[in-house]
Amino acid sequence: MQIILVSRTKKVPKTFNLADRRLRWRLLGVAAVAVLGCAGLGGALAMAVASPHDRALTEIRQLRQQVQQQNLQLVGVRKDAQRDIDALAVKLGQLQAQSTRLNALGERLTQVGKLDDGEFNFDEQPAVGGVEDSTDGGYSLPQTLDTSINQLANQFDRQQAQLSALQSLLLDAKIESNLKPTGMPVDGYISSYFGGRPDPFSGHSAYHTGLDISTPKGTAVHAVAEGMVTYAGERTGYGEVIEIDHGNGYMTRYAHNSKLDVVPGQRVHVGDVVSEAGSTGRSTGSHVHFEVWYKGRVVNPLAFVKNHR
Repeated sequence: MQIILVSRTKKVPKTFNLADRRLRWRLLGVAAVAVLGCAGLGGALAMAVASPHDRALTEIRQLRQQVQQQNLQLVGVRKDAQRDIDALAVKLGQLQAQSTRLNALGERLTQVGKLDDGEFNFDEQPAVGGVEDSTDGGYSLPQTLDTSINQLANQFDRQQAQLSALQSLLLDAKIESNLKPTGMPVDGYISSYFGGRPDPFSGHSAYHTGLDISTPKGTAVHAVAEGMVTYAGERTGYGEVIEIDHGNGYMTRYAHNSKLDVVPGQRVHVGDVVSEAGSTGRSTGSHVHFEVWYKGRVVNPLAFVKNHR
């Protein structure tokens, strides 16, 4: 088989004999090079088209990983924040309980100290004020809320310690006051004073060891101080009598009663009814004979009955 190539110019036509083995190998080589060139061009074209898509997918995967990492970090931050909030809530509850205890303690101190109503109102914020200083650089907040809460808690602790000490002093003073005879043991008027006087039966000069308080029979007789009943019964001249030891050197005696309402060994408080007034023993009429003894010696009760607790 022969191929004849004719040129438009008047050149001599070229003849290719396909039966020639060399020519066939040359044509096969050219065809192979052409095929490989086309394949390479197609691959390059495919890479050029597919490369942006792959890069986009890779970037998306990287972004997803970053988002996942940020989500994990956010979860950790939320857990830390929740722990901080829980800790602050516990501290806030402790401060509220401390404030309640301080208010209750303040109310007790108001009662113990006999302060006027409204002088200290623990349900309201304390009044504050002052002239504004424009030259001041401004109030600086504490470094952290936790530091501020700790400072407030320490302040509460110091205040409670001070108030507790004050309460102890006031309570001690109240206890001491309750153990000291104070006030009249019965409603009535003083019909005979302490000291020298004419004896109501003989008319001779006599020494009266107490106060006679005239009052109707059956009138309640009250303890003028806290103490322990040491005697309840009849004594010569006194009739039905009550004796109370107050434990601090003081002893009080209530005589001429018509009825005794306490027994020996019984503890009595200020104002407790111990007996009823009468005219038993050496008496001219219904009254209460009231004596005050201090460290084994009888003393004038007048200063005690005129005193107020």
